[in-house]
Amino acid sequence: MRYNLIVFDWDGTLIDSAGAIVECIQHAARELGLDVPDRERASHVIGLGLQDSLRHAVPSLPQERTMEFVASYRREFLAREDRMQLFPGVVEMLDALRDRGHALAVATGKSRRGLERALDGSGLRTYFATSRCADESEAKPHPAMLRELMRELNVEPARALMIGDTSHDLRMAAAAGVDALAVSHGAHAESDLRALQPRACLAGVPELRQWLLRHA
Repeated sequence: MRYNLIVFDWDGTLIDSAGAIVECIQHAARELGLDVPDRERASHVIGLGLQDSLRHAVPSLPQERTMEFVASYRREFLAREDRMQLFPGVVEMLDALRDRGHALAVATGKSRRGLERALDGSGLRTYFATSRCADESEAKPHPAMLRELMRELNVEPARALMIGDTSHDLRMAAAAGVDALAVSHGAHAESDLRALQPRACLAGVPELRQWLLRHA
């Protein structure tokens, strides 16, 4: 094995949720009577921490209405959450990686409460040795989450791999000295991902699984 540790982003990488997140951001802005961000602006913030996301996606949001916005977003997200599905082939890919002896982890912009709910709802909890969330560490693209995961599992940067669907994932990996793979079925455009020079940029889970079984 080249990589002892493989770290996955969650939204837009393992689960098909990017479109729903965009719609929830737009819904909250509309409900509060704010300028509604277009899809490109709203999708850009997926994976960031809460404050960074709001500053970019809805710059007209007054500070004193932040919690009102968050409450509206969460209501809409929870109403949609049960309909969000894993990308086809995720379970089979994780089975294959676990059988080969890779340690698997998650680094996500979700809150801890949100990730715990998602792990249970998706049935993926048992695949991951550990995880980090934006509300318990530094948010992406800061390298803290990856550094904490590597320290916890005693893995050197050269033996770790980050997989994500956003430029935030790839920048986090670069800052941590970790190789990265991109998948282009999520939040950010393929051209933006390739510009950051991941080891590969793959169209979806079947291609990702093939790459990992050959190179990881």
